[in-house]
Amino acid sequence: MYTSEKETSNSLYRQWQILSHLNTGKWTGTRQLQTILERDGVDVSMRTIQRDLNQLSERFPIERNKEIPQGWRWRDDAPIQSLPHMTSSQAVTFMMVEDHLKHLLPPSLIEEMNPWFDLARRSLSEQNNARQWINRVRIVPATQPLIPPIVDKKAQQAIYEGLLQDKQIECVYRSRTNPAQDKTYILNPLALVQKGAVIYLICTRHDRSDIQTFALHRFSSTKVLEARALHPANFNIDEYIESGALGFRVDFNQPTQNVRLELHMDHNIAQMFYESPLSKDQNIGILNEQLTKVTATVPFTSQLIWWLRSFGQRISHISPENVAKEVYEQ
Repeated sequence: MYTSEKETSNSLYRQWQILSHLNTGKWTGTRQLQTILERDGVDVSMRTIQRDLNQLSERFPIERNKEIPQGWRWRDDAPIQSLPHMTSSQAVTFMMVEDHLKHLLPPSLIEEMNPWFDLARRSLSEQNNARQWINRVRIVPATQPLIPPIVDKKAQQAIYEGLLQDKQIECVYRSRTNPAQDKTYILNPLALVQKGAVIYLICTRHDRSDIQTFALHRFSSTKVLEARALHPANFNIDEYIESGALGFRVDFNQPTQNVRLELHMDHNIAQMFYESPLSKDQNIGILNEQLTKVTATVPFTSQLIWWLRSFGQRISHISPENVAKEVYEQ
Protein backbone atom coordinates (compact mmCIF):
# COMPACT_ATOMS: atom_id res chain seq x y z
CA MET A 1 0.00 0.00 0.00
CA TYR A 2 2.82 2.36 0.94
CA THR A 3 4.63 1.64 -2.33
CA SER A 4 1.50 2.37 -4.35
CA GLU A 5 0.92 5.71 -2.60
CA LYS A 6 4.56 6.65 -3.07
CA GLU A 7 4.44 5.79 -6.77
CA THR A 8 1.25 7.81 -7.18
CA SER A 9 2.84 10.78 -5.42
CA ASN A 10 5.93 10.54 -7.63
CA SER A 11 3.78 10.34 -10.76
CA LEU A 12 1.74 13.39 -9.75
CA TYR A 13 4.90 15.38 -9.01
CA ARG A 14 6.47 14.35 -12.32
CA GLN A 15 3.38 15.23 -14.32
CA TRP A 16 3.05 18.57 -12.55
CA GLN A 17 6.66 19.34 -13.44
CA ILE A 18 5.97 18.42 -17.06
CA LEU A 19 2.98 20.76 -17.25
CA SER A 20 4.88 23.57 -15.54
CA HIS A 21 7.58 23.52 -18.24
CA LEU A 22 5.25 23.69 -21.24
CA ASN A 23 4.78 27.06 -22.92
CA THR A 24 2.18 28.78 -25.09
CA GLY A 25 3.19 29.40 -28.68
CA LYS A 26 6.51 27.57 -28.31
CA TRP A 27 7.06 23.83 -28.66
CA THR A 28 8.98 21.96 -25.96
CA GLY A 29 10.42 18.62 -27.09
CA THR A 30 10.20 15.45 -25.01
CA ARG A 31 13.99 15.17 -24.98
CA GLN A 32 14.21 18.73 -23.65
CA LEU A 33 11.64 17.85 -20.98
CA GLN A 34 13.71 14.83 -19.99
CA THR A 35 16.78 17.05 -19.55
CA ILE A 36 14.82 19.56 -17.46
CA LEU A 37 13.36 16.83 -15.24
CA GLU A 38 16.75 15.23 -14.69
CA ARG A 39 18.13 18.63 -13.70
CA ASP A 40 15.32 18.83 -11.13
CA GLY A 41 16.22 15.41 -9.77
CA VAL A 42 13.52 13.40 -11.57
CA ASP A 43 15.03 10.35 -13.32
CA VAL A 44 12.55 9.33 -16.03
CA SER A 45 12.62 7.70 -19.46
CA MET A 46 11.45 9.27 -22.71
CA ARG A 47 8.76 6.59 -22.97
CA THR A 48 7.37 7.56 -19.55
CA ILE A 49 7.34 11.25 -20.45
CA GLN A 50 5.48 10.49 -23.67
CA ARG A 51 2.95 8.35 -21.81
CA ASP A 52 2.44 11.12 -19.22
CA LEU A 53 1.88 13.70 -21.94
CA ASN A 54 -0.67 11.52 -23.71
CA GLN A 55 -2.57 11.09 -20.44
CA LEU A 56 -2.34 14.79 -19.57
CA SER A 57 -3.62 15.80 -23.03
CA GLU A 58 -6.92 14.06 -22.20
CA ARG A 59 -7.53 16.43 -19.28
CA PHE A 60 -5.51 19.57 -20.04
CA PRO A 61 -5.55 21.87 -23.11
CA ILE A 62 -2.14 20.83 -24.44
CA GLU A 63 -1.25 19.78 -27.99
CA ARG A 64 1.55 17.98 -29.85
CA ASN A 65 3.27 18.47 -33.18
CA LYS A 66 4.34 15.85 -35.72
CA GLU A 67 8.07 16.16 -35.14
CA ILE A 68 10.28 13.29 -33.95
CA PRO A 69 10.75 13.46 -31.02
CA GLN A 70 7.44 15.19 -30.45
CA GLY A 71 7.07 18.74 -29.22
CA TRP A 72 4.30 19.82 -26.85
CA ARG A 73 2.77 23.15 -25.83
CA TRP A 74 -0.32 24.71 -24.27
CA ARG A 75 -3.06 25.40 -26.82
CA ASP A 76 -3.78 29.01 -27.76
CA ASP A 77 -7.26 28.73 -26.25
CA ALA A 78 -5.98 27.40 -22.90
CA PRO A 79 -7.55 29.44 -20.07
CA ILE A 80 -5.09 31.32 -17.90
CA GLN A 81 -5.85 29.22 -14.81
CA SER A 82 -4.57 26.15 -16.65
CA LEU A 83 -1.10 27.65 -17.07
CA PRO A 84 1.14 26.83 -14.08
CA HIS A 85 4.20 28.32 -15.78
CA MET A 86 5.10 31.73 -17.18
CA THR A 87 7.50 32.52 -19.96
CA SER A 88 10.11 35.19 -19.23
CA SER A 89 8.25 37.78 -21.33
CA GLN A 90 4.97 37.04 -19.53
CA ALA A 91 6.64 37.34 -16.11
CA VAL A 92 8.29 40.65 -17.02
CA THR A 93 4.96 42.01 -18.27
CA PHE A 94 3.15 41.04 -15.05
CA MET A 95 5.84 42.69 -12.93
CA MET A 96 5.63 45.92 -14.94
CA VAL A 97 1.83 45.88 -14.71
CA GLU A 98 2.02 45.50 -10.94
CA ASP A 99 4.55 48.30 -10.62
CA HIS A 100 2.95 50.87 -12.90
CA LEU A 101 -0.79 50.11 -12.88
CA LYS A 102 -1.39 49.07 -9.27
CA HIS A 103 -2.71 52.57 -8.42
CA LEU A 104 -5.23 52.45 -11.27
CA LEU A 105 -6.54 48.89 -10.88
CA PRO A 106 -9.45 48.28 -8.49
CA PRO A 107 -8.26 46.72 -5.18
CA SER A 108 -10.52 43.72 -5.81
CA LEU A 109 -8.74 43.05 -9.12
CA ILE A 110 -5.32 43.55 -7.52
CA GLU A 111 -6.26 40.92 -4.94
CA GLU A 112 -7.31 38.52 -7.69
CA MET A 113 -4.09 39.20 -9.58
CA ASN A 114 -1.76 38.70 -6.60
CA PRO A 115 -1.24 34.96 -7.30
CA TRP A 116 -0.12 35.85 -10.83
CA PHE A 117 2.20 38.57 -9.56
CA ASP A 118 3.66 36.03 -7.11
CA LEU A 119 4.06 33.50 -9.93
CA ALA A 120 5.81 36.16 -12.02
CA ARG A 121 8.25 36.86 -9.20
CA ARG A 122 9.00 33.16 -8.76
CA SER A 123 9.48 32.74 -12.52
CA LEU A 124 11.87 35.69 -12.67
CA SER A 125 13.87 34.33 -9.75
CA GLU A 126 14.61 31.28 -11.90
CA GLN A 127 15.34 33.23 -15.11
CA ASN A 128 18.44 35.38 -14.80
CA ASN A 129 18.06 37.15 -18.16
CA ALA A 130 14.48 38.21 -17.44
CA ARG A 131 15.44 39.39 -13.97
CA GLN A 132 18.18 41.51 -15.53
CA TRP A 133 15.54 43.10 -17.81
CA ILE A 134 13.50 44.30 -14.83
CA ASN A 135 16.65 45.81 -13.34
CA ARG A 136 17.44 47.63 -16.58
CA VAL A 137 14.06 49.18 -17.46
CA ARG A 138 12.62 52.33 -15.87
CA ILE A 139 9.85 54.82 -16.68
CA VAL A 140 10.90 58.44 -16.08
CA PRO A 141 8.38 61.31 -16.09
CA ALA A 142 8.89 63.94 -18.79
CA THR A 143 8.14 66.78 -16.35
CA GLN A 144 9.29 67.61 -12.83
CA PRO A 145 8.49 64.50 -10.75
CA LEU A 146 6.14 64.99 -7.81
CA ILE A 147 5.43 62.78 -4.81
CA PRO A 148 1.90 61.37 -5.29
CA PRO A 149 -0.69 62.86 -2.91
CA ILE A 150 -2.11 60.61 -0.19
CA VAL A 151 -5.37 58.93 -1.22
CA ASP A 152 -7.85 57.57 1.32
CA LYS A 153 -7.79 53.81 0.71
CA LYS A 154 -11.42 53.15 1.63
CA ALA A 155 -12.64 56.02 -0.52
CA GLN A 156 -10.47 54.83 -3.39
CA GLN A 157 -11.79 51.29 -3.15
CA ALA A 158 -15.42 52.46 -3.24
CA ILE A 159 -14.70 54.67 -6.28
CA TYR A 160 -13.06 51.80 -8.13
CA GLU A 161 -15.86 49.41 -7.24
CA GLY A 162 -18.48 51.92 -8.37
CA LEU A 163 -16.68 52.30 -11.70
CA LEU A 164 -16.25 48.53 -12.03
CA GLN A 165 -19.91 47.79 -11.23
CA ASP A 166 -21.23 50.83 -13.16
CA LYS A 167 -22.97 52.16 -10.03
CA GLN A 168 -23.43 55.67 -8.68
CA ILE A 169 -21.30 56.74 -5.71
CA GLU A 170 -22.06 59.14 -2.88
CA CYS A 171 -19.02 61.04 -1.70
CA VAL A 172 -17.65 63.80 0.49
CA TYR A 173 -15.18 65.92 -1.50
CA ARG A 174 -12.74 68.62 -0.42
CA SER A 175 -12.61 71.68 -2.67
CA ARG A 176 -9.22 72.71 -4.08
CA THR A 177 -10.04 76.42 -3.83
CA ASN A 178 -11.54 76.12 -0.33
CA PRO A 179 -9.93 73.13 1.48
CA ALA A 180 -11.87 73.81 4.67
CA GLN A 181 -15.18 73.26 2.91
CA ASP A 182 -16.38 69.69 2.23
CA LYS A 183 -19.22 69.05 -0.20
CA THR A 184 -21.38 65.97 -0.66
CA TYR A 185 -22.07 64.75 -4.20
CA ILE A 186 -23.71 61.85 -5.96
CA LEU A 187 -21.51 61.00 -8.94
CA ASN A 188 -21.80 58.86 -12.06
CA PRO A 189 -18.28 57.45 -12.57
CA LEU A 190 -17.19 57.23 -16.21
CA ALA A 191 -13.42 56.66 -16.23
CA LEU A 192 -10.14 56.95 -14.34
CA VAL A 193 -7.13 58.80 -15.70
CA GLN A 194 -3.72 59.13 -14.10
CA LYS A 195 -1.96 62.35 -15.03
CA GLY A 196 1.48 62.63 -13.53
CA ALA A 197 1.25 61.96 -9.80
CA VAL A 198 -2.53 62.52 -9.60
CA ILE A 199 -5.40 60.14 -10.40
CA TYR A 200 -8.63 61.73 -11.59
CA LEU A 201 -12.17 60.38 -11.64
CA ILE A 202 -13.99 61.43 -14.81
CA CYS A 203 -17.69 61.63 -14.00
CA THR A 204 -20.94 63.58 -14.05
CA ARG A 205 -22.85 64.83 -11.02
CA HIS A 206 -26.42 63.65 -10.50
CA ASP A 207 -27.65 67.26 -10.73
CA ARG A 208 -25.60 68.29 -13.79
CA SER A 209 -24.96 66.89 -17.26
CA ASP A 210 -21.48 68.28 -17.98
CA ILE A 211 -18.44 66.02 -17.59
CA GLN A 212 -16.19 66.90 -14.66
CA THR A 213 -12.90 65.75 -13.11
CA PHE A 214 -12.39 65.00 -9.42
CA ALA A 215 -8.94 64.33 -7.92
CA LEU A 216 -8.96 61.09 -5.92
CA HIS A 217 -6.88 62.48 -3.05
CA ARG A 218 -9.61 65.03 -2.27
CA PHE A 219 -12.25 62.38 -1.51
CA SER A 220 -12.60 61.94 2.26
CA SER A 221 -15.30 59.26 2.06
CA THR A 222 -17.33 57.42 -0.57
CA LYS A 223 -19.89 54.64 -0.77
CA VAL A 224 -21.34 52.69 -3.65
CA LEU A 225 -25.07 53.13 -4.22
CA GLU A 226 -27.50 50.65 -5.72
CA ALA A 227 -28.53 52.98 -8.55
CA ARG A 228 -26.96 52.45 -11.94
CA ALA A 229 -24.60 55.18 -13.16
CA LEU A 230 -26.00 57.47 -15.84
CA HIS A 231 -23.79 57.88 -18.92
CA PRO A 232 -23.75 60.87 -21.28
CA ALA A 233 -24.68 59.92 -24.81
CA ASN A 234 -21.70 58.88 -26.96
CA PHE A 235 -19.11 59.49 -24.22
CA ASN A 236 -15.68 58.21 -25.27
CA ILE A 237 -12.72 58.51 -22.90
CA ASP A 238 -10.15 58.70 -25.71
CA GLU A 239 -12.03 61.49 -27.47
CA TYR A 240 -12.42 63.27 -24.14
CA ILE A 241 -8.65 63.17 -23.54
CA GLU A 242 -7.85 64.23 -27.12
CA SER A 243 -10.16 67.23 -26.71
CA GLY A 244 -7.64 68.66 -24.24
CA ALA A 245 -10.06 68.52 -21.31
CA LEU A 246 -7.42 67.05 -19.01
CA GLY A 247 -5.03 69.85 -19.91
CA PHE A 248 -7.54 71.94 -17.93
CA ARG A 249 -9.29 74.95 -19.34
CA VAL A 250 -7.70 78.39 -19.29
CA ASP A 251 -11.18 79.84 -18.70
CA PHE A 252 -13.32 77.52 -16.59
CA ASN A 253 -16.43 79.29 -17.81
CA GLN A 254 -15.72 78.32 -21.40
CA PRO A 255 -15.18 74.92 -23.09
CA THR A 256 -11.70 74.04 -24.34
CA GLN A 257 -10.97 75.55 -27.78
CA ASN A 258 -8.39 74.55 -30.38
CA VAL A 259 -5.89 77.14 -31.61
CA ARG A 260 -3.52 77.20 -34.58
CA LEU A 261 -0.27 77.61 -32.65
CA GLU A 262 2.78 79.19 -34.33
CA LEU A 263 6.21 79.09 -32.69
CA HIS A 264 9.55 80.56 -33.84
CA MET A 265 12.65 79.01 -32.32
CA ASP A 266 16.29 78.10 -32.79
CA HIS A 267 16.92 75.18 -35.18
CA ASN A 268 18.37 73.05 -32.36
CA ILE A 269 15.25 73.41 -30.22
CA ALA A 270 13.05 72.61 -33.23
CA GLN A 271 14.69 69.20 -33.65
CA MET A 272 12.46 67.73 -30.94
CA PHE A 273 9.35 68.46 -33.03
CA TYR A 274 10.65 66.42 -35.96
CA GLU A 275 10.72 63.37 -33.68
CA SER A 276 7.70 64.16 -31.45
CA PRO A 277 5.11 66.26 -33.34
CA LEU A 278 2.73 68.56 -31.51
CA SER A 279 -0.20 67.37 -33.62
CA LYS A 280 -1.03 65.35 -36.72
CA ASP A 281 -1.31 68.53 -38.81
CA GLN A 282 2.03 69.96 -37.64
CA ASN A 283 4.15 71.84 -40.22
CA ILE A 284 7.80 72.81 -39.87
CA GLY A 285 9.45 75.46 -42.02
CA ILE A 286 12.79 77.27 -42.08
CA LEU A 287 12.45 81.06 -41.59
CA ASN A 288 16.13 82.02 -41.88
CA GLU A 289 19.58 80.82 -40.87
CA GLN A 290 18.73 81.03 -37.18
CA LEU A 291 15.00 80.31 -36.86
CA THR A 292 12.53 77.50 -37.53
CA LYS A 293 8.74 77.95 -37.60
CA VAL A 294 6.51 75.25 -36.13
CA THR A 295 2.73 75.40 -36.61
CA ALA A 296 0.19 72.95 -35.18
CA THR A 297 -3.44 72.81 -34.08
CA VAL A 298 -3.59 72.13 -30.34
CA PRO A 299 -6.09 72.53 -27.46
CA PHE A 300 -5.75 75.88 -25.67
CA THR A 301 -5.27 74.65 -22.11
CA SER A 302 -3.42 75.56 -18.93
CA GLN A 303 -1.10 72.65 -19.64
CA LEU A 304 -0.14 74.24 -22.97
CA ILE A 305 0.61 77.55 -21.20
CA TRP A 306 2.79 75.88 -18.54
CA TRP A 307 4.64 73.92 -21.23
CA LEU A 308 5.33 77.01 -23.35
CA ARG A 309 6.59 78.91 -20.29
CA SER A 310 9.11 76.12 -19.65
CA PHE A 311 10.99 77.14 -22.82
CA GLY A 312 11.67 80.64 -21.47
CA GLN A 313 13.43 82.84 -24.02
CA ARG A 314 14.25 79.93 -26.33
CA ILE A 315 10.96 80.60 -28.19
CA SER A 316 11.18 84.02 -29.81
CA HIS A 317 7.62 84.26 -31.10
CA ILE A 318 4.25 82.77 -30.08
CA SER A 319 0.90 83.29 -31.77
CA PRO A 320 -2.07 83.65 -31.71
CA GLU A 321 -2.08 86.71 -29.46
CA ASN A 322 -4.35 85.25 -26.76
CA VAL A 323 -1.92 82.37 -26.22
CA ALA A 324 1.11 84.67 -26.14
CA LYS A 325 -0.66 86.90 -23.62
CA GLU A 326 -1.22 83.98 -21.24
CA VAL A 327 2.40 82.84 -21.59
CA TYR A 328 4.10 86.20 -21.07
CA GLU A 329 1.72 87.91 -18.62
CA GLN A 330 2.47 85.93 -15.47
